Amino acid sequence: MKKITVAIDGHSSCGKSTMAKDLARRVGYVYVDTGAMYRCVTLYALRHGLFLEDGSIKTEELRKAMGDIKITFTFNPETGRPDAYLNGECVEREIRSLEVSNHVSPIATLAFVREDMVEQQRQMGLEGGIVMDGRDIGTVVFPNAELKIFVTASAEVRAQRRYDELKQKGMPADYDDILKNVQERDYIDSHREVSPLRQADDALLLDNSNMTIDEQNAWLMERFEEAVNL
Repeated sequence: MKKITVAIDGHSSCGKSTMAKDLARRVGYVYVDTGAMYRCVTLYALRHGLFLEDGSIKTEELRKAMGDIKITFTFNPETGRPDAYLNGECVEREIRSLEVSNHVSPIATLAFVREDMVEQQRQMGLEGGIVMDGRDIGTVVFPNAELKIFVTASAEVRAQRRYDELKQKGMPADYDDILKNVQERDYIDSHREVSPLRQADDALLLDNSNMTIDEQNAWLMERFEEAVNL
């Protein structure tokens, strides 16, 4: 059976990563969470004081630091999924915080950050057999991917999911703050000049607002089997 590239794009907190991780595990593919990569850059910037008080970024300082930001993924046998590492440190928990969520979209709009991340992502997927999710995988990173999915859900549903996830992890969470963050990220992601979030012309649309995880996984598996058997 041929190995294909699966590109899953969509809005924040719509379950892209969960879908992608589960599919990769079931079919034996490599999974790459590109959103986690931008979150790692954001965490680095926060830790190194590269945000001003008004939320703007010390752009030139970050540009110079990009060579020092090494992002890798290591499989976690306890969860059955890969964890993100920033310069050798596991930061999977830290990058999911609301503080990082509130700062990641401006980081992701920077052309030099996206260029660096896209190059790393393309290198990861040279041989196929990969499932990658993000905002511009099917439009920019892998425009020739054999299977492209665009996932969405209502902002309210996505905020509730994010709230439940944070509470489950024992992290502080406020639904209204999360909903505001989701709406702001939607606007920024869709209106940025570099690689704006949009559905690729040949991507399949999945609105999972009223679907269970099992239902969306079954739907995706059907689409995968159709793509590999073309």
